[in-house]
Amino acid sequence: MSTSEYDSYRPPELDRGRKKRRRGGRPGGRGGGQGWKNSGADGNREMPMVEDVEFSSYYGRAIVKAPPWGDEIALYLFLGGLAGGSSLLGLGAQFSDRPGLRIATRLTAITATGVGGAALVADLGRPERFLNMMRVFKVSSPMSLGTWILSGFGVGSGVLAAIEVDRLTGLRLPLGPLRRILHAFETPAALESALFATPLAAYTGALLGDTAVPTWNAAGRNGLSYVFVSSAAVAAGGTAMALAPVRENGPARLLALVGAAGEAITMDRMKKGMHPAEVDPLEEGEPGHKLHRAEKLLIAGAIGTAAAEVGARAFAKRLGKGAGWKTRTALRALSVVSGTALAAASAYTRFGVLEAGIESTKDPRHVVEPQRARLEERRARGITGDSITTGV
Repeated sequence: MSTSEYDSYRPPELDRGRKKRRRGGRPGGRGGGQGWKNSGADGNREMPMVEDVEFSSYYGRAIVKAPPWGDEIALYLFLGGLAGGSSLLGLGAQFSDRPGLRIATRLTAITATGVGGAALVADLGRPERFLNMMRVFKVSSPMSLGTWILSGFGVGSGVLAAIEVDRLTGLRLPLGPLRRILHAFETPAALESALFATPLAAYTGALLGDTAVPTWNAAGRNGLSYVFVSSAAVAAGGTAMALAPVRENGPARLLALVGAAGEAITMDRMKKGMHPAEVDPLEEGEPGHKLHRAEKLLIAGAIGTAAAEVGARAFAKRLGKGAGWKTRTALRALSVVSGTALAAASAYTRFGVLEAGIESTKDPRHVVEPQRARLEERRARGITGDSITTGV
Protein backbone atom coordinates (compact mmCIF):
# COMPACT_ATOMS: atom_id res chain seq x y z
CA MET A 1 0.00 0.00 0.00
CA SER A 2 1.41 3.38 -0.97
CA THR A 3 1.78 6.09 1.65
CA SER A 4 1.83 9.86 1.51
CA GLU A 5 3.03 12.69 3.72
CA TYR A 6 -0.60 13.80 3.99
CA ASP A 7 -1.73 10.56 5.63
CA SER A 8 -1.08 12.15 9.02
CA TYR A 9 -3.97 14.57 8.42
CA ARG A 10 -6.50 11.76 8.05
CA PRO A 11 -8.58 10.74 11.05
CA PRO A 12 -7.87 7.25 12.41
CA GLU A 13 -9.81 4.54 10.60
CA LEU A 14 -12.36 2.51 12.50
CA ASP A 15 -11.82 -1.20 13.01
CA ARG A 16 -14.24 -2.75 10.57
CA GLY A 17 -13.37 -6.36 11.36
CA ARG A 18 -16.33 -8.65 11.89
CA LYS A 19 -16.52 -11.58 14.20
CA LYS A 20 -17.59 -14.59 12.23
CA ARG A 21 -19.65 -17.37 13.70
CA ARG A 22 -20.57 -20.58 12.00
CA ARG A 23 -23.30 -23.03 12.82
CA GLY A 24 -23.00 -26.27 10.91
CA GLY A 25 -21.89 -26.05 7.30
CA ARG A 26 -20.31 -23.11 5.53
CA PRO A 27 -21.71 -19.63 5.92
CA GLY A 28 -24.77 -18.93 3.86
CA GLY A 29 -24.55 -22.37 2.34
CA ARG A 30 -27.10 -25.09 2.26
CA GLY A 31 -27.39 -28.06 4.53
CA GLY A 32 -28.37 -26.27 7.73
CA GLY A 33 -25.98 -23.33 7.55
CA GLN A 34 -27.36 -20.29 9.38
CA GLY A 35 -25.23 -17.73 7.58
CA TRP A 36 -23.38 -14.83 9.19
CA LYS A 37 -24.50 -13.82 12.66
CA ASN A 38 -24.00 -10.47 14.32
CA SER A 39 -25.67 -8.70 17.21
CA GLY A 40 -26.54 -5.79 14.86
CA ALA A 41 -28.31 -7.92 12.22
CA ASP A 42 -32.06 -7.69 11.74
CA GLY A 43 -34.54 -10.30 10.58
CA ASN A 44 -33.22 -10.18 7.01
CA ARG A 45 -29.73 -11.00 8.25
CA GLU A 46 -28.59 -7.47 7.23
CA MET A 47 -26.26 -5.43 9.35
CA PRO A 48 -24.72 -1.92 9.15
CA MET A 49 -21.33 -2.05 7.51
CA VAL A 50 -20.00 1.00 9.45
CA GLU A 51 -20.69 2.35 12.88
CA ASP A 52 -22.84 5.45 13.49
CA VAL A 53 -20.75 8.61 13.25
CA GLU A 54 -21.34 12.21 14.13
CA PHE A 55 -21.35 14.82 11.40
CA SER A 56 -18.04 16.56 10.75
CA SER A 57 -16.52 18.40 7.83
CA TYR A 58 -13.79 17.13 5.53
CA TYR A 59 -11.03 15.89 7.83
CA GLY A 60 -12.70 17.85 10.65
CA ARG A 61 -11.80 21.18 9.09
CA ALA A 62 -14.04 24.27 9.21
CA ILE A 63 -16.14 24.83 6.07
CA VAL A 64 -16.11 28.64 6.22
CA LYS A 65 -12.96 30.55 7.04
CA ALA A 66 -13.34 32.93 9.98
CA PRO A 67 -12.76 36.60 9.12
CA PRO A 68 -9.68 38.17 10.73
CA TRP A 69 -11.74 40.74 12.62
CA GLY A 70 -11.19 41.48 16.29
CA ASP A 71 -12.11 43.99 18.95
CA GLU A 72 -11.12 46.93 16.72
CA ILE A 73 -13.98 46.18 14.33
CA ALA A 74 -16.44 45.60 17.18
CA LEU A 75 -15.43 48.98 18.62
CA TYR A 76 -15.92 50.57 15.20
CA LEU A 77 -19.39 49.05 14.92
CA PHE A 78 -20.38 50.57 18.27
CA LEU A 79 -18.79 53.99 17.73
CA GLY A 80 -20.22 54.33 14.23
CA GLY A 81 -23.73 53.88 15.58
CA LEU A 82 -23.02 56.25 18.47
CA ALA A 83 -21.74 58.93 16.10
CA GLY A 84 -24.72 58.65 13.77
CA GLY A 85 -27.32 58.83 16.53
CA SER A 86 -25.54 61.73 18.23
CA SER A 87 -25.51 63.70 14.99
CA LEU A 88 -29.29 63.43 14.67
CA LEU A 89 -29.74 64.53 18.27
CA GLY A 90 -27.41 67.47 17.67
CA LEU A 91 -29.46 68.62 14.70
CA GLY A 92 -32.65 68.53 16.75
CA ALA A 93 -30.94 70.34 19.62
CA GLN A 94 -29.85 73.13 17.26
CA PHE A 95 -33.37 73.70 15.97
CA SER A 96 -35.00 73.42 19.43
CA ASP A 97 -32.49 75.76 21.15
CA ARG A 98 -30.87 73.28 23.55
CA PRO A 99 -27.24 74.45 23.67
CA GLY A 100 -26.12 71.96 26.33
CA LEU A 101 -27.50 68.99 24.39
CA ARG A 102 -26.16 70.40 21.11
CA ILE A 103 -22.60 70.74 22.41
CA ALA A 104 -22.61 67.30 24.08
CA THR A 105 -23.90 65.46 21.01
CA ARG A 106 -21.66 67.22 18.49
CA LEU A 107 -18.51 66.61 20.50
CA THR A 108 -19.60 63.01 21.06
CA ALA A 109 -20.13 62.54 17.31
CA ILE A 110 -16.68 63.81 16.30
CA THR A 111 -14.95 61.90 19.11
CA ALA A 112 -16.70 58.66 18.17
CA THR A 113 -15.90 59.24 14.50
CA GLY A 114 -12.22 59.85 15.21
CA VAL A 115 -11.75 56.91 17.56
CA GLY A 116 -13.83 54.61 15.36
CA GLY A 117 -11.87 55.59 12.27
CA ALA A 118 -8.62 54.95 14.12
CA ALA A 119 -9.88 51.50 15.15
CA LEU A 120 -10.79 50.75 11.54
CA VAL A 121 -7.36 51.82 10.30
CA ALA A 122 -5.72 49.77 13.06
CA ASP A 123 -7.58 46.70 11.82
CA LEU A 124 -6.55 47.41 8.23
CA GLY A 125 -2.93 47.57 9.33
CA ARG A 126 -1.86 50.57 7.24
CA PRO A 127 -3.66 53.95 6.84
CA GLU A 128 -3.23 53.98 3.07
CA ARG A 129 -5.50 50.95 2.78
CA PHE A 130 -8.42 53.10 3.89
CA LEU A 131 -7.53 55.67 1.22
CA ASN A 132 -7.22 52.94 -1.39
CA MET A 133 -10.82 51.90 -0.72
CA MET A 134 -11.90 55.38 -1.83
CA ARG A 135 -10.44 54.89 -5.28
CA VAL A 136 -13.73 53.31 -6.41
CA PHE A 137 -17.40 53.80 -5.63
CA LYS A 138 -19.26 50.50 -5.83
CA VAL A 139 -22.97 50.55 -4.97
CA SER A 140 -23.15 46.76 -4.61
CA SER A 141 -20.36 46.71 -2.01
CA PRO A 142 -21.31 47.66 1.58
CA MET A 143 -17.62 48.14 2.39
CA SER A 144 -17.12 50.60 -0.46
CA LEU A 145 -20.28 52.52 0.46
CA GLY A 146 -19.31 52.48 4.12
CA THR A 147 -15.97 54.12 3.35
CA TRP A 148 -17.67 57.00 1.57
CA ILE A 149 -20.41 57.28 4.21
CA LEU A 150 -17.85 57.52 7.01
CA SER A 151 -15.82 60.10 5.09
CA GLY A 152 -18.84 62.27 4.27
CA PHE A 153 -20.09 62.09 7.82
CA GLY A 154 -16.67 63.00 9.18
CA VAL A 155 -16.50 66.20 7.10
CA GLY A 156 -19.77 67.58 8.48
CA SER A 157 -19.02 66.48 12.04
CA GLY A 158 -15.57 68.04 11.88
CA VAL A 159 -16.97 71.42 10.86
CA LEU A 160 -19.57 71.33 13.65
CA ALA A 161 -16.97 70.32 16.24
CA ALA A 162 -14.70 73.20 15.19
CA ILE A 163 -17.59 75.63 15.59
CA GLU A 164 -18.41 74.34 19.08
CA VAL A 165 -14.79 74.45 20.20
CA ASP A 166 -14.53 78.01 18.92
CA ARG A 167 -17.59 78.97 20.95
CA LEU A 168 -16.38 77.18 24.08
CA THR A 169 -13.06 79.08 23.92
CA GLY A 170 -14.82 82.43 23.58
CA LEU A 171 -14.08 82.77 19.85
CA ARG A 172 -10.37 82.69 20.56
CA LEU A 173 -9.30 80.17 17.94
CA PRO A 174 -6.84 81.74 15.46
CA LEU A 175 -9.27 81.63 12.54
CA GLY A 176 -9.18 85.27 11.49
CA PRO A 177 -11.51 86.02 8.58
CA LEU A 178 -12.36 82.32 8.25
CA ARG A 179 -14.44 82.44 11.44
CA ARG A 180 -17.41 84.08 9.73
CA ILE A 181 -17.26 81.57 6.88
CA LEU A 182 -16.96 78.64 9.28
CA HIS A 183 -19.98 79.68 11.35
CA ALA A 184 -21.97 80.36 8.20
CA PHE A 185 -21.65 76.65 7.34
CA GLU A 186 -23.15 75.47 10.64
CA THR A 187 -26.62 74.60 9.36
CA PRO A 188 -25.45 73.10 6.02
CA ALA A 189 -22.86 71.02 7.89
CA ALA A 190 -25.47 69.86 10.41
CA LEU A 191 -27.82 68.81 7.61
CA GLU A 192 -25.01 67.09 5.72
CA SER A 193 -23.91 65.20 8.82
CA ALA A 194 -27.49 64.14 9.58
CA LEU A 195 -27.89 62.93 5.99
CA PHE A 196 -25.11 60.38 6.50
CA ALA A 197 -26.05 59.56 10.11
CA THR A 198 -28.61 56.80 9.52
CA PRO A 199 -26.61 55.06 6.75
CA LEU A 200 -23.57 55.13 9.03
CA ALA A 201 -25.51 53.33 11.75
CA ALA A 202 -27.14 50.85 9.36
CA TYR A 203 -24.54 49.90 6.76
CA THR A 204 -22.47 47.77 9.14
CA GLY A 205 -25.40 45.36 9.46
CA ALA A 206 -25.46 44.97 5.67
CA LEU A 207 -21.67 44.62 5.70
CA LEU A 208 -21.78 41.64 8.07
CA GLY A 209 -24.76 40.11 6.28
CA ASP A 210 -22.92 40.27 2.94
CA THR A 211 -20.36 37.70 4.13
CA ALA A 212 -20.49 33.89 4.03
CA VAL A 213 -20.29 33.67 7.83
CA PRO A 214 -23.40 31.62 8.75
CA THR A 215 -24.79 33.65 11.66
CA TRP A 216 -24.00 37.03 10.09
CA ASN A 217 -25.45 36.04 6.73
CA ALA A 218 -28.68 34.79 8.27
CA ALA A 219 -28.94 37.80 10.57
CA GLY A 220 -28.40 40.14 7.63
CA ARG A 221 -31.29 38.54 5.75
CA ASN A 222 -33.54 38.92 8.78
CA GLY A 223 -32.97 42.54 9.79
CA LEU A 224 -29.56 42.96 11.41
CA SER A 225 -29.39 46.52 10.09
CA TYR A 226 -32.60 47.36 11.99
CA VAL A 227 -31.05 45.95 15.15
CA PHE A 228 -27.97 48.11 14.65
CA VAL A 229 -30.00 51.27 13.97
CA SER A 230 -32.01 50.69 17.15
CA SER A 231 -28.80 50.00 19.05
CA ALA A 232 -27.35 53.26 17.71
CA ALA A 233 -30.36 55.15 19.06
CA VAL A 234 -29.84 53.50 22.44
CA ALA A 235 -26.15 54.44 22.51
CA ALA A 236 -26.68 58.04 21.41
CA GLY A 237 -29.62 58.63 23.72
CA GLY A 238 -27.84 57.07 26.70
CA THR A 239 -24.61 59.00 26.13
CA ALA A 240 -26.49 62.30 25.78
CA MET A 241 -28.39 61.56 29.00
CA ALA A 242 -25.09 61.15 30.82
CA LEU A 243 -23.50 64.31 29.37
CA ALA A 244 -26.25 66.88 28.75
CA PRO A 245 -28.19 68.82 31.40
CA VAL A 246 -31.33 67.07 32.65
CA ARG A 247 -33.60 69.96 31.69
CA GLU A 248 -32.41 69.68 28.05
CA ASN A 249 -32.09 65.95 27.44
CA GLY A 250 -35.78 65.16 26.99
CA PRO A 251 -35.20 64.25 23.30
CA ALA A 252 -32.32 62.00 24.35
CA ARG A 253 -34.54 60.13 26.81
CA LEU A 254 -37.22 59.71 24.15
CA LEU A 255 -34.70 58.47 21.58
CA ALA A 256 -33.24 56.03 24.10
CA LEU A 257 -36.66 54.59 24.99
CA VAL A 258 -37.67 54.22 21.33
CA GLY A 259 -34.31 52.62 20.54
CA ALA A 260 -34.57 50.19 23.45
CA ALA A 261 -38.02 49.04 22.34
CA GLY A 262 -36.85 48.80 18.74
CA GLU A 263 -33.76 46.75 19.62
CA ALA A 264 -35.76 44.28 21.72
CA ILE A 265 -38.37 43.81 18.96
CA THR A 266 -35.98 43.61 16.01
CA MET A 267 -33.59 41.27 17.81
CA ASP A 268 -36.44 38.90 18.63
CA ARG A 269 -37.80 38.95 15.07
CA MET A 270 -34.33 38.47 13.64
CA LYS A 271 -33.72 35.35 15.71
CA LYS A 272 -37.14 33.91 14.83
CA GLY A 273 -36.33 34.18 11.14
CA MET A 274 -33.04 32.31 11.50
CA HIS A 275 -32.38 28.57 11.64
CA PRO A 276 -31.75 27.26 15.19
CA ALA A 277 -28.19 26.29 14.24
CA GLU A 278 -27.57 29.89 13.14
CA VAL A 279 -29.06 31.30 16.35
CA ASP A 280 -27.03 29.08 18.70
CA PRO A 281 -23.84 31.23 18.60
CA LEU A 282 -25.96 34.25 19.61
CA GLU A 283 -27.16 32.47 22.74
CA GLU A 284 -24.26 30.24 23.79
CA GLY A 285 -20.66 30.72 24.86
CA GLU A 286 -19.03 34.08 25.41
CA PRO A 287 -20.99 35.83 22.61
CA GLY A 288 -24.21 34.62 24.21
CA HIS A 289 -23.07 35.93 27.60
CA LYS A 290 -22.38 39.35 26.09
CA LEU A 291 -25.79 39.52 24.43
CA HIS A 292 -27.51 38.41 27.65
CA ARG A 293 -25.68 41.20 29.49
CA ALA A 294 -26.81 43.62 26.80
CA GLU A 295 -30.41 42.53 27.32
CA LYS A 296 -30.24 43.01 31.08
CA LEU A 297 -28.56 46.40 30.80
CA LEU A 298 -31.09 47.44 28.18
CA ILE A 299 -34.01 46.63 30.46
CA ALA A 300 -32.43 48.29 33.49
CA GLY A 301 -31.45 51.38 31.50
CA ALA A 302 -34.91 51.67 29.95
CA ILE A 303 -36.58 51.49 33.36
CA GLY A 304 -34.23 54.15 34.72
CA THR A 305 -34.81 56.34 31.67
CA ALA A 306 -38.57 56.09 32.04
CA ALA A 307 -38.27 57.04 35.72
CA ALA A 308 -36.06 60.00 34.80
CA GLU A 309 -38.59 61.15 32.21
CA VAL A 310 -41.43 60.98 34.73
CA GLY A 311 -39.35 62.86 37.30
CA ALA A 312 -38.27 65.51 34.82
CA ARG A 313 -41.87 66.15 33.80
CA ALA A 314 -43.09 66.22 37.39
CA PHE A 315 -40.42 68.67 38.54
CA ALA A 316 -40.03 70.65 35.32
CA LYS A 317 -40.52 73.99 37.07
CA ARG A 318 -37.97 73.16 39.76
CA LEU A 319 -35.15 72.20 37.40
CA GLY A 320 -34.09 75.80 36.81
CA LYS A 321 -30.89 77.09 38.27
CA GLY A 322 -31.03 78.05 41.94
CA ALA A 323 -34.11 75.96 42.78
CA GLY A 324 -34.69 72.32 43.70
CA TRP A 325 -31.03 71.30 43.85
CA LYS A 326 -31.84 68.00 45.60
CA THR A 327 -34.28 67.09 42.86
CA ARG A 328 -31.82 68.11 40.18
CA THR A 329 -29.07 66.05 41.82
CA ALA A 330 -31.27 62.95 42.08
CA LEU A 331 -32.47 63.21 38.48
CA ARG A 332 -28.94 63.91 37.30
CA ALA A 333 -27.61 60.81 39.02
CA LEU A 334 -30.45 58.72 37.61
CA SER A 335 -29.81 60.04 34.10
CA VAL A 336 -26.09 59.31 34.29
CA VAL A 337 -26.55 55.76 35.60
CA SER A 338 -29.36 54.92 33.16
CA GLY A 339 -27.57 56.48 30.21
CA THR A 340 -24.35 54.62 30.99
CA ALA A 341 -26.25 51.34 31.22
CA LEU A 342 -27.86 51.94 27.82
CA ALA A 343 -24.55 52.83 26.18
CA ALA A 344 -22.97 49.70 27.65
CA ALA A 345 -25.90 47.61 26.39
CA SER A 346 -25.33 48.91 22.87
CA ALA A 347 -21.61 48.11 23.08
CA TYR A 348 -22.30 44.58 24.32
CA THR A 349 -24.74 44.06 21.45
CA ARG A 350 -22.14 44.96 18.83
CA PHE A 351 -19.36 42.92 20.43
CA GLY A 352 -21.69 39.95 20.93
CA VAL A 353 -22.94 39.89 17.35
CA LEU A 354 -19.41 40.16 15.96
CA GLU A 355 -18.06 37.35 18.14
CA ALA A 356 -21.10 35.15 17.47
CA GLY A 357 -20.42 35.27 13.75
CA ILE A 358 -16.79 34.30 14.20
CA GLU A 359 -17.85 31.48 16.52
CA SER A 360 -20.33 30.15 13.96
CA THR A 361 -17.53 29.39 11.50
CA LYS A 362 -15.87 26.92 13.87
CA ASP A 363 -18.60 24.26 13.84
CA PRO A 364 -19.61 22.87 10.41
CA ARG A 365 -23.10 22.22 11.81
CA HIS A 366 -23.86 25.96 11.63
CA VAL A 367 -23.22 25.82 7.88
CA VAL A 368 -24.64 22.48 6.75
CA GLU A 369 -27.86 22.17 8.77
CA PRO A 370 -29.37 25.47 7.58
CA GLN A 371 -28.38 24.64 4.00
CA ARG A 372 -30.09 21.27 4.21
CA ALA A 373 -33.19 22.87 5.72
CA ARG A 374 -33.38 25.43 2.92
CA LEU A 375 -32.90 22.68 0.34
CA GLU A 376 -35.75 20.62 1.79
CA GLU A 377 -37.93 23.70 1.92
CA ARG A 378 -37.35 24.34 -1.79
CA ARG A 379 -38.17 20.76 -2.63
CA ALA A 380 -41.32 20.93 -0.50
CA ARG A 381 -42.44 23.95 -2.53
CA GLY A 382 -41.98 21.91 -5.70
CA ILE A 383 -38.75 23.57 -6.84
CA THR A 384 -36.80 20.54 -7.99
CA GLY A 385 -35.52 21.31 -11.48
CA ASP A 386 -32.83 23.87 -10.75
CA SER A 387 -29.12 23.47 -10.03
CA ILE A 388 -29.66 23.99 -6.29
CA THR A 389 -31.96 21.02 -5.77
CA THR A 390 -30.41 18.70 -8.37
CA GLY A 391 -26.74 19.59 -7.87
CA VAL A 392 -26.23 19.91 -11.64
